[in-house]
Amino acid sequence: MSRPGLLYGLYQARLRRQLADAPLPHHIAMIVDGNRRWARERALETAAHGHRAGAAKMREFLGWCDQLGIRVVTIYLLSTDNLTGRSTEELTQLFEIIGDLASDLAAESEWRIQHVGTSDGLPVELIDRLEEVQRTTSGRTGLHINLAVGYGGRREIADAMRSIVRSHGDGGGTIDDLAAILTPELIAQHLYTQGQPDPDLIIRTSGEQRLSDFMLWQSAHSEFYFVDALGPDLREVDFLRALRNYATRDRRYGQ
Repeated sequence: MSRPGLLYGLYQARLRRQLADAPLPHHIAMIVDGNRRWARERALETAAHGHRAGAAKMREFLGWCDQLGIRVVTIYLLSTDNLTGRSTEELTQLFEIIGDLASDLAAESEWRIQHVGTSDGLPVELIDRLEEVQRTTSGRTGLHINLAVGYGGRREIADAMRSIVRSHGDGGGTIDDLAAILTPELIAQHLYTQGQPDPDLIIRTSGEQRLSDFMLWQSAHSEFYFVDALGPDLREVDFLRALRNYATRDRRYGQ
C-alpha cells in the first residue's frame, strides 16, 4: 500500500472509532449533485458518464450506511424540475441508469426499495422497473432505501392535500369539518414517505448549499451537511466526517 493510501486508511479507521459511541442518524437523505460537472471536467462525451459514475457511488454510499446500522436512506435521483429542464437525450439515458440502479439495489438480499415521487413524466419501462423492485423487496427488514425519482417537495405537499381532500369528500365530510381536523400530523400521513421518520441528516455533494425542492416538509428539523466533492468523487471519509459533525450538534427542536 502506498503511503497516501496507508494514511487514508488510518484516518478512516480513526473516524470510525470516533463514531463508535456517537449518536448516529436514523434516516439520512442524500442530494446527489455534480454528476454532469464531473463528466465535463473529464471531457467525457456525454453527461451520462457522470450519471453512471454517480449511480455507482450511491451504491457504494448505501453500503457504508448499511455497515453503520443506518435504517433509512433517501436518495434524490431525479426531480420534477429535471423532467422539464433536461434534454430528451439526457433524460432517456438517466431513466435507464436509474432503472439499472434500482435493479442492482434490489439484488441485495435484505434491502427494501421504495419509489417516492410521481410517475408523471416517467416512461412506462422505468415505472414498471420501480414498481417491480418495490413489490419484490417489500417484505424485507434491512436498510430501507427511498429512491426519489420524479420527486418535488412542493408537488408532494400538493398531492398530500389532494389526497386528504378527496378522502374527506368521499366520506361525506364538509369543508368546516376538514378545517377542524387538518393538522401537520394528518398531512404527514399522506406524504410519499408516510410512516417513515423524517430525515435527521441531509447531505448534499458538489458544494452547493440549497434544498432544490427536496423533502421540504420532512426537513423542518433536519441537520444539513454540504460536501465539496462532486457526486462521483464522494469518499467514505467525507461521509464519516458528516456523521462526526452531526454527532456534535445539539438538536433542540426549538427548545
